[in-house]
Amino acid sequence: MIEYNKLIFEIFSIKSDSFELFLFIIFSLLVSLAIDLICGELPTKIHPVVIIGSFINFFKSKFIAMKSKLSGLLLVLSTGVCVSVLLYILYSIFSINGILLFIFFSVMLSSTFSVNMLLRTAVDVKADLDESIDKARKSVSYLVSRNTGELTESFIVSAVIESLSENITDSYIAPIFYFAIFAVVIMIWPFDNQLYFLLLIPMIYRMFNTLDAMVGYTTDELKNIGYVPAKADDVLNYVPARIAGAYVVISAYLLKLNGKNSYRMLRRDARKCPSPNSGFTMATTAGALNIQLIKKGTYVLGDANKEIGKDDITKAVNLSRMTIALFTLTILILLTLVYVIL
Repeated sequence: MIEYNKLIFEIFSIKSDSFELFLFIIFSLLVSLAIDLICGELPTKIHPVVIIGSFINFFKSKFIAMKSKLSGLLLVLSTGVCVSVLLYILYSIFSINGILLFIFFSVMLSSTFSVNMLLRTAVDVKADLDESIDKARKSVSYLVSRNTGELTESFIVSAVIESLSENITDSYIAPIFYFAIFAVVIMIWPFDNQLYFLLLIPMIYRMFNTLDAMVGYTTDELKNIGYVPAKADDVLNYVPARIAGAYVVISAYLLKLNGKNSYRMLRRDARKCPSPNSGFTMATTAGALNIQLIKKGTYVLGDANKEIGKDDITKAVNLSRMTIALFTLTILILLTLVYVIL
């Protein structure tokens, strides 16, 4: 098996193992982000999340008849084993060549987040709203779990911004947060197959996120098998959601939005949602834009300091983009500082 440092040695002619590892981590993160922003999602047939979904559906059909919360634990363990083994097989195959390994690693890492789709979807709904409210209602129905058939324009805009801001955490902040944590670990304590585990960590996060999306509901059918996946997803997103909320506030100041109000809504409204995590980015976004985000019968976030409108979608997209960019810059700086200190 050809080690990753052969690739870095060839490119940079550097012999320090720690520096080679540092460069691999930094460049793979940047390249993966570029892949996502430029190319978007991988083809459905080879997308890791789709493959993970296939594993989940297979094991769900085996365990759901148990009518016990143990079924959810078995679903998590079985899916986790399959994801880990498949990833290791692919990692081993592509490790025969340094350049192939770097490409494989970067492409797989890009599949654990979805910045392009997150931002583009909001922009597309705004375009649909400009064309026809009925078209916008249909588009937004794919984003939120509510009846959109009779939503007014203001509620459509609210739903789009809610979906966009809520998904900042699991679409980017969380997987890169865990990637960065493990990157620091292997920079301090290197070990065999460290790059495999560095890739596995965000992939396992994506697995839990997909499990929650597929079975993490309280319906009669799913309340048992979905319990463990839903709770695990809440735990994994607990810290990243709060970090994301803080970065939304900072980004609001940088974009000359209402940063002070964003922080006030973080403290006042972030815990008003049924989810322990989703409100931290939604409330701060509402505060930054001086609007209310409303899901009828569930929550009201922010103050209606002004009437919500289509232009707020553009502002929310810019705010999300700044949040993601600022978080990425922070990760790059922190990884650099860890390397320098070491």
